[in-house]
Amino acid sequence: MASQIEAIPGTVHLVDAQGNMQSQHAKGADHDVVLVPVPSCHPDDPLNWSLRRKYLSAFCMSAYVLVIGICSSALYSTLGPLSDATGLTYNDLNSGTGYMFLFFGWGCILWQAIGIQYGKRPVYLLTTAGTLGVMLWQPHVRSNGEWIATKILQGIFGAPIESLAEITVSDVFFTHERGKFIALYALALGYSNGIAPLIMGFINDGQGYKWVFYWCAIFCAVLLLVIFFFMEETKFDRAQYMTGQHIEGRPLSSINQSPTSPDNKDYTESKKNADSSHALAADIPSHEDIPQISPKGIDLELTKKSRFARLKPIEVQNLRGKNRLLRLIGRPIMLLAFPIIFYAGFIYGCNIVWLSVLNATESMVLSNPPYSMSTSTVGLTFISPLVGTTLACVYTGIFGDRFILKMARRNKGFMEAEHRLWLFLPSLVLIPAGCILFGVGAYHKVHWFGLVFAMGIISFTTTAGSQISIAYCIDCYRDLASEALATAIIIRNTMSFGIGYGVTPWVVNLGFQNAFILGAFAGLAHNLTIFVVMKWGRALRQRSAEKYWKTVKEGADLDVNH
Repeated sequence: MASQIEAIPGTVHLVDAQGNMQSQHAKGADHDVVLVPVPSCHPDDPLNWSLRRKYLSAFCMSAYVLVIGICSSALYSTLGPLSDATGLTYNDLNSGTGYMFLFFGWGCILWQAIGIQYGKRPVYLLTTAGTLGVMLWQPHVRSNGEWIATKILQGIFGAPIESLAEITVSDVFFTHERGKFIALYALALGYSNGIAPLIMGFINDGQGYKWVFYWCAIFCAVLLLVIFFFMEETKFDRAQYMTGQHIEGRPLSSINQSPTSPDNKDYTESKKNADSSHALAADIPSHEDIPQISPKGIDLELTKKSRFARLKPIEVQNLRGKNRLLRLIGRPIMLLAFPIIFYAGFIYGCNIVWLSVLNATESMVLSNPPYSMSTSTVGLTFISPLVGTTLACVYTGIFGDRFILKMARRNKGFMEAEHRLWLFLPSLVLIPAGCILFGVGAYHKVHWFGLVFAMGIISFTTTAGSQISIAYCIDCYRDLASEALATAIIIRNTMSFGIGYGVTPWVVNLGFQNAFILGAFAGLAHNLTIFVVMKWGRALRQRSAEKYWKTVKEGADLDVNH
């Protein structure tokens, strides 16, 4: 029955409770944990890298997210001086930020396709250089049209922080390890939203608003050097080096046998127990529809690349393949037809949207009476979001990984993707609480500490919510993780664009109290949807299995699945 269960995407035999699975296991205290995905026999397979190489990759990924994120958040504590110097209104500035978020999402389609076709390393290098150029341009903006143009370009060049970083994590780390490293990604992203206003307020006061952008350009220049010398390519064709290995904890023999074959003993057993929740639906494809592992790599040379070879901006073999960019660009749009992927993007957007609302209104509240804070003091209030982000990453990363393993052990060794949605429970209370404390508090002019505390609460929920959504999307459709994340990001950032475009008139017209009370109930409502998905999510994944394996097979033909 195990092979039948695992044919359902998002259901993985993660814990070998009986110790009888012929597959590779983790070492140390988690020796019963099955390594998913199974590493190949090549030393340059990112899954086989030494801890030093893996941690260095994670460091470079998080440094990239931190710096590009700082560039996108730098203006939040300087909206007032920027508006005064350029003549642009708050609404103009926030609308431009909305366009940036829109292209953060839609730009993912382009960069994901380029990353799959040519590798991730050139994408990191190109987009860092592009962001550097935009940051040098922005201090000289004088019109609304020019402002929007710079923000669109910044969104296009900054798009990889939304999805490529998570794919880098899935390239390098196993399923049971990803939670903590996706937490590292979320920490870097969250810190960028807090550090940028914190330091840029002092830069604005000491050097003027133009240096806010110039320092961002300097950070990008340093990042470009770090990536060039230390960020290795994680694109790797694992299939050709798989010899006698396993797929997701399953022996090849169990995959090469049709999961619905009457000759399969598990199938016979499942027919006798038709009421079992693990029985496979009749529409699961035969083994011909599931990508097979080729043993053609047996005689291939297995030497590790030299340190000099790793410095190449792009791998030569990645330039020689057939150009499939147009087909690759269209795949994330096609995945909108998967309800689970659409939901992951929706819940991601719903949780992150409150950070956009906070960023757009915080400076307006604290820089005006009765608080009348200076730009640098407004920046200091972002220490609270940093604390909230840190606590969220500890919660979803360290606790979250342990929670998933515990749930898998309770479920006879099987991890269901919906197990991760239980981590949303604190948000049911914290999102309404944070919104009401900030909005109602601002309306009634409470002590500034109440507003700052609310900022920390909202940052906790947005960081935790984004991280859980990302992990859930990857858990459900791991073989389509790159494109599925791009699809989810499109949904999320289209929502962020709408909020960025309309948040100022929304708050101005309703007032802080009514706007944030409405937000509190909306935040509660969208997170209550997790209970619906926890109940029926597995059934939706099971119904999508045939379409999923067909899409995976098409991806293999496009050289997508590594």
